[in-house]
Amino acid sequence: MAADNGSFSFGDGALPKIQTNGSAGTKKRDNGICHDDSTPPVKAQTIHELHSLQQKKRSAPTTPIKDGAAAGATFATISEEDRQKLQLQSISASLASLTRETGPKVVRGDPAKKGGASKTATEHHHYIAPTISVSDSSLKFTHVLYNLSPAELYEQAIKYEKGSFITSTGALATLSGAKTGRSPRDKRVVKDDTTSEELWWGKGSPNIEMDEHTFLTNRERAVDYLNSLDKVFVNDQFLNWDPENKIKVRIISARAYHSLFMHNMCIRPTPEELEDFGTPDFTIYNAGQFPCNRYTHYMTTSTSVDLNLARREMVILGTQYAGEMKKGLFSVMHYLMPKRQILSLHSGCNMGKDGDVALFFGLSGTGKTTLSTDHNRYLIGDDEHCWSDNGVSNIEGGCYAKCIDLSGEKEPDIWNAIKFGTVLENVVFDEHTREVDYEDKSVTENTRAAYPIEYIPNAKLPCVGPHPKNVILLACDAFGVLPPVSKLNLAQTMYHFISGYTALVAGTEDGIKEPQATFSACFGAAFIMLHPTKYAAMLAEKMQMYGATGWLVNTGWSGGRYGVGKRIKLQHTRKIIDAIHSGELLNANYKKTGVFGLEIPTAIEGVPTEILDPINTWEDKAAYKETLLKLAGLFKNNFAVFAAHKIGNDGSLTDEIVAAGPNF
Repeated sequence: MAADNGSFSFGDGALPKIQTNGSAGTKKRDNGICHDDSTPPVKAQTIHELHSLQQKKRSAPTTPIKDGAAAGATFATISEEDRQKLQLQSISASLASLTRETGPKVVRGDPAKKGGASKTATEHHHYIAPTISVSDSSLKFTHVLYNLSPAELYEQAIKYEKGSFITSTGALATLSGAKTGRSPRDKRVVKDDTTSEELWWGKGSPNIEMDEHTFLTNRERAVDYLNSLDKVFVNDQFLNWDPENKIKVRIISARAYHSLFMHNMCIRPTPEELEDFGTPDFTIYNAGQFPCNRYTHYMTTSTSVDLNLARREMVILGTQYAGEMKKGLFSVMHYLMPKRQILSLHSGCNMGKDGDVALFFGLSGTGKTTLSTDHNRYLIGDDEHCWSDNGVSNIEGGCYAKCIDLSGEKEPDIWNAIKFGTVLENVVFDEHTREVDYEDKSVTENTRAAYPIEYIPNAKLPCVGPHPKNVILLACDAFGVLPPVSKLNLAQTMYHFISGYTALVAGTEDGIKEPQATFSACFGAAFIMLHPTKYAAMLAEKMQMYGATGWLVNTGWSGGRYGVGKRIKLQHTRKIIDAIHSGELLNANYKKTGVFGLEIPTAIEGVPTEILDPINTWEDKAAYKETLLKLAGLFKNNFAVFAAHKIGNDGSLTDEIVAAGPNF
């Protein structure tokens, strides 16, 4: 059988013979119905060569060395090869054992990738090889995965770290191991001649001492563990958006999860900034998968988080919880910044369209994140800030948000930020759809999301702003006796800042129904290094210098304690915050309360007048007074440890602060 146009034919008893229109080797028909879509073969002889063609080499611009970087080299340039050699030398020095003259042999790249690594190692080993104390680890190469992109870190995590998955929105879900929160009782700080005088030690202090020898023992343990691995992740990044006061940090870790977490939380450098990065100001050795030796002096568990301020180093052993790195660096900033007369703050910060900046202080559950996130204002940062002579600046490059019970309706900005590049810690998800169940507490209640700050639509970039106009101290008073808003003088601001009060409601499982007062100095006692009164004095000085006003805002209960009264409506609290931002409350009429001596406004637009003075909302006036005195007593007992610390030569400022507290 044959077709009339000769396009195909069947031979007798044979398979069909397929022919194209026209003879082989002839040109295409002019009508273009049949066209040749073949392409030249790829320029590769092996599958590895083909894979190498898939990825472009990372570009790294060559720029002139900055003034002072090298003598007589003002207009000199450095080649890419020499730049990478210097970079590897710096990383090797960071990983150096204290028992050897030099660091390990390091080479860039993933050991799992074939080709290139051995050549690079041959080129570099001659100038960074150990010369004494030869050991097995000194005979091998440690591959350095340097400042990888989120996509590269995703690949590393999913391939090599059990418990890593991509969720339905594109975030990386990870597990932090046995520890799902910080271990403050395992945090140690080296006490030497300098820190013994400068830091806050003793009752109430978060600083638990260790000696230099024990730190070096733990450092050696961490470095030996990291050097025993085939590869380590190295992040070179910055802290503090203020260009005059930024800090260079290096994080050396064993997990892609940790590297991506810090990629999000620290400020991400440009390629040009990496060229001149040089020696870091502070280094973290995260060997959290490896325990500390419990027989080592000062160790009480298999976990130890150690700070050595003289060496500018931090060692992590026995915990894989990534928040230890974030808060460890925050503690470092609480030490370094005050030395420059810069106030470090555990606060949220936003700015209005007219440039008016507000700081929000508050412990967990007070609404700090909710109230500082305002679609009508720019977000400078959600957690850690500095206040210098230049204004305010965010310390971090990302946000670390709680995820428990998260919903798109309650927190749309956080909900929408959970996408590709975001780290989701310890969440539970559907094994098929990978949709996260934010209400599931199977792993922990402390589920978290870490994402770059630019994932928030109204983030201000760069994350800096002018001097604050308002300092807002948030308290969730479950006793129901603090007013919804009070205007504070400087002494009162210092008193309540040092106190750092909120109240938590105990769980029903332990049978306790009464609210429990919680005090955390400077609204972040776990992270401060100096005595709280020093930060308070700096805050008062800056508020006075730049004309900021202090406010105490109660987001808790009214009309009775928890279980009797009702929580102050969020819409009313937002109206109060709006009135602070607009300046309405500066011109309001005020009256003074008893016991705490707080100035409360007589009227605020959009807020029921009767709730402004809490006694009006209590049916049982005697119970109100009794509860008020109870809370005042808790304040006094908490402040007793600070009252003995004299500020200045005569201690008059301390007396003024104490007098600003409750009086009964």
